[in-house]
Amino acid sequence: MYNPFSLKGKTILVTGASSGIGRGTAIECSKLGATVVVTGRNSSRLNETFLALEGDNHTQVIADLSEDKNLDSLVEQCPPLDGCVLNAGIPKLMVVKFIQRESLEEIIGINTIAPIMLTSKLVKKKKLNKGASIVFVSSISGVCISTLGESSYSASKGAIHGFVKGAAIDLASKKIRVNSVNPGLVQTSILELANDVFSKEQIQDKLKLYPLKRIGQPEDVAHGVIYLLSNASSWVTGTNIVIDGGFTLT
Repeated sequence: MYNPFSLKGKTILVTGASSGIGRGTAIECSKLGATVVVTGRNSSRLNETFLALEGDNHTQVIADLSEDKNLDSLVEQCPPLDGCVLNAGIPKLMVVKFIQRESLEEIIGINTIAPIMLTSKLVKKKKLNKGASIVFVSSISGVCISTLGESSYSASKGAIHGFVKGAAIDLASKKIRVNSVNPGLVQTSILELANDVFSKEQIQDKLKLYPLKRIGQPEDVAHGVIYLLSNASSWVTGTNIVIDGGFTLT
């Protein structure tokens, strides 16, 4: 049966695959026929993702991508790739007056520098096949909006938005596409938000602002990523897809 969204025959790297959007994306990619390389810092949770993948010949690589040597090791272990989903990141929240250099460097290092350097190293080592697709998992924060305590996080994601535009131009001659998805609030992040900054009541008030009257599930984002990985988006590069249940319309 004809399916332009099929990933059969494609090898896809998914970072931050231990949980949440990364896990959901890896599993959904495997369901559509991809061979998946999953990576993450938490070995037990990464193995749970690995065991949930459909099909055979998948690979898991335990790596903390905030360290350059681990980026090099991951690249060396990767087979030639048809797609790369750069999802690893942290949602650390802090108001402006409490920002410290150490915490700022951590969030920029993980959310911005690590995925950019991984992209560079994959290109340099010629690990991306002709026609490959790179997808950054960004956020509506820093690109469309920002909220209380998100200034540092917004900066880290806003930088990715700019990089996607430039990288799409740089890599077009290699027939490599670069895009991003910008999710709104997804199920996996609610407890972190509630514990760090917001009360349960504030979270409920936030949910009321979603026109579709629900928050996102990891699979909602994964399906947008899969579109960008698939041949269905072969003429799409340098763009971002907002996946937020209409939140930024309010």
